[in-house]
Amino acid sequence: MEKVIKGFGKIPSDWDIVKLREISSLITKGATPTTYGFEWQESGIPFFKSDCIKDGRFVYGAFKYIDSKAHEQMNRSKTQRGDLLISITGDVGKVAVVPKNIEEANINQHIAKIRINKSGVENNFVYHWLNQSKIRSYYNVIKTGLAYPQISLEQVRDTEIPLPNIHEQSKITSILSTWDKAIDLKEKLIGQKKEKKKELMQKLLTGKVRINGYKEEWKEVTLGSVFKERKDIGYENLELLAITSQKGVVKRSEVNIKDTSSEDKSKYKRICPNDIGYNTMRMWQGVSGVSKYEGIVSPAYTILIPTKNINSQFMGYLFKLPTVINLFKRFSQGLVDDTLNLKYENFKIIKVKIPGSLQEQEMIAEILNTLDEELSILNYEKELIHNQKQGLIQNLLTGKIRVKV
Repeated sequence: MEKVIKGFGKIPSDWDIVKLREISSLITKGATPTTYGFEWQESGIPFFKSDCIKDGRFVYGAFKYIDSKAHEQMNRSKTQRGDLLISITGDVGKVAVVPKNIEEANINQHIAKIRINKSGVENNFVYHWLNQSKIRSYYNVIKTGLAYPQISLEQVRDTEIPLPNIHEQSKITSILSTWDKAIDLKEKLIGQKKEKKKELMQKLLTGKVRINGYKEEWKEVTLGSVFKERKDIGYENLELLAITSQKGVVKRSEVNIKDTSSEDKSKYKRICPNDIGYNTMRMWQGVSGVSKYEGIVSPAYTILIPTKNINSQFMGYLFKLPTVINLFKRFSQGLVDDTLNLKYENFKIIKVKIPGSLQEQEMIAEILNTLDEELSILNYEKELIHNQKQGLIQNLLTGKIRVKV
């Protein structure tokens, strides 16, 4: 008899189809920490929230800690090594396995834990099935709520799993783990490269390490003396751009940003190549970038034109330095963080130190730009491996490609 999993199609006739509830000893969500009134700790028992899960893994350092007393109070949300965790609210369907090096942990109400206990079922096989784009899409179709989307525990429990014999499961998970190791290696290289860039930025952008041949003292300048404000409007026929904290100035069509702009773009500001644009309300969070394009941006942005003997790329990197971002926050106006804004009138009086030589600015920017290009290549390679793995998952875990055991 033909066997079909809804949304995935046929599976081999010698495979079983089971529901997650049938192979688990428990599927339950975590506790709401505010009901217990405890205080967060600097160390202790890790406490996971859904933000701790990304790309099928835990983001170390993203979680907080609770003490052992609070851990015991929240008994039903304790986890153990090997538990599968899945986000059930917000960004639903993110999955991770509690790693072997975390003996005890706890979870909040936005995560469900799944404990596989059926003989003949390999934990990692179930993890790989849940950690695929089609399952995420399925959960996003059945989720409820607009402002705060969620999936229920019953929906998780009723998730169907294709199940070959244990030997084939083991072979499949072994193949997929090879791809996981490749992704892990890329992530490790990316992390190392980011640390190197962070260290170099701190040294090069403060003059602690100088470019060979340059000994001239750096000069203190006001930002108003090296940048003028661009207020050009009436260019609504130009392409719409956006400014992000990670990618800087980008084409709006290339990023997943909801377009809440009005049809009337007559008041939108023009930005040109080598201008620096920043979010007036979020400059204190580092939301700025050097533009490669000519286009228009929301009136919520401030646009800066570099004056003579100023390298925009150097200044773009300087604006990401934590000490400079702190200056942006100090000079922003507003009663609370949500209302802080840094208009040009306050921006222009901020003082920073920069190389007097344009060539030294250019060389520092070139070094940091090379690191950014290397990071971009590593991220692209990681994405390729991830996509290849997703293709393998869909073929191996549905039996379209069979493995020899």
